[in-house]
Amino acid sequence: MTEKWRVELHSHTLWSKDCVVSFGRIAARCAALGIDKIAITDHNTADGALEMQRLYPELVIVGEEIMTPQGELLGYFMKESIPAGLSPEETITRLRAQGAVISVSHPFDRLRKGAWEESDLARILPLVDAIEVFNARCMFAEDNTRALAFAQAHGAIGTAGSDAHSQVEYGRSGMLMDPFHTADEMRASLSTAQSIDRLSPWFVHVNSKTAKWSKKLGLVKRQWPGG
Repeated sequence: MTEKWRVELHSHTLWSKDCVVSFGRIAARCAALGIDKIAITDHNTADGALEMQRLYPELVIVGEEIMTPQGELLGYFMKESIPAGLSPEETITRLRAQGAVISVSHPFDRLRKGAWEESDLARILPLVDAIEVFNARCMFAEDNTRALAFAQAHGAIGTAGSDAHSQVEYGRSGMLMDPFHTADEMRASLSTAQSIDRLSPWFVHVNSKTAKWSKKLGLVKRQWPGG
């Protein structure tokens, strides 16, 4: 029987405006928790993920969480950043041009700017590979339940992710997957993956707000990796 990988599919680094965790600390956390692969999905940039992959090539999947006017998308196995503000269709076209795997972030989280209207999500559903049906940062459990019900009703693959912005969050949620090394292999692995569904405590939102204000006030600057 093939050993399953533990995979974190939604995480942020100091390259996101609301996170101050360095690459080195994330890698150490993954080692401590037995995380085999981590997708780095910083807000509206893949640059940090590309840099972290250079340092930890066996650990990191290059990704990005991209804001569109209708909601946020997740890309995996990316080669370059895609800017925020493009239509979902244009964003997806650019992701496909890179050969990326595409998912949808926390589609029905009522507290997120990047949540989706159901009609908009249904429109782009045939164009994506998966939907995040469990996000560990959702404050209302029924928002995850609604995402799962939507995915099941439409025959879509569901994923789970921590959406980690602070050290205590990495590995909180995630997937158990067959090993994969390419985007196509990842798609195949997602179809048989098992989710790890654990909500993060409410106070993690305080951590990200503190990180954001620390950067705004110049108390913490974007650091280069290793610290």
